[in-house]
Amino acid sequence: MNKNRQNANMEEYKVKEQAELLPFLLETFSDRSRNAVKSILTRGQVYVNNQEVTQHNYKLEPGYTVTIQKNKAAKAANFEKMKILYEDDAIIVIEKDSGLLTVATEQEKSLTAYKQLMDYVQKINPKNRIFVVHRLDRETSGVMLFAKSEEIKHTLQTGWKEMVKERSYVALVEGIVTKHEDTITSWLKETKTFKVYSSQKQDDGKKAVTHYKVIKASNNLSLLSVYLETGRKNQIRVHMSDIGHPVVGGDKKYGAKGNAIGRFGLHAIVLAINHPVTGELLRFKSNIPTEFLKKRQF
Repeated sequence: MNKNRQNANMEEYKVKEQAELLPFLLETFSDRSRNAVKSILTRGQVYVNNQEVTQHNYKLEPGYTVTIQKNKAAKAANFEKMKILYEDDAIIVIEKDSGLLTVATEQEKSLTAYKQLMDYVQKINPKNRIFVVHRLDRETSGVMLFAKSEEIKHTLQTGWKEMVKERSYVALVEGIVTKHEDTITSWLKETKTFKVYSSQKQDDGKKAVTHYKVIKASNNLSLLSVYLETGRKNQIRVHMSDIGHPVVGGDKKYGAKGNAIGRFGLHAIVLAINHPVTGELLRFKSNIPTEFLKKRQF
């Protein structure tokens, strides 16, 4: 078997002798575990003569072309309030809807992003596991990353500040933000009732830096592009409240007065990170939620 062609998303191999598909793939990807190779088939990444094949014992003949579509999310996986954007042997990146928890609470133990991904990977092998690297609030939608091993989780969490090259959000906030762009810096602290608030006294809490630009503003609402230089708990909620423009649909304790769109107005739109194994820069982007862009608003 020879590899004939490779581009950013496809690898092509020519079959030289009769073989079944799984043994062919195991030999082709001899540097990967059997489990990892089987998952390529399960996710529908394998094409024989341009036809998708998931059957392990599919008969290959000399001259056949086997094509691997890299990093394709499973077609067969049925997720609720989320979808897979990217998957390889080390990480899974998802797009989470508003209303879905990252991990379980006392009230919600089944429908979480973590539980759905754990069920998904364990269908391939019961020993597979998923590890939480970072979180999004239940009400916040957008891009999230999970690790497939404890080692990868540790690598990502210890190197998060250096490895993450971009982490940006879009926020729909109350009122017309007149300053087109700005940087907000404060030190965040938390009360006994878990309200996070800002201190302007240097080193009086955890330093938080938020950059924003106005995308558009009308009808007493503003849509902002928000870039986090630091990632603190409730950072965007607090900083938007600090400038007098709380996030739509947010907590009253942060100054929110109403909910013009029926959900929380925060979406994690971009995560760009160096891959924990290869070092390759990966950039994942989600669309702005349609609720943020309704014509009645802008």
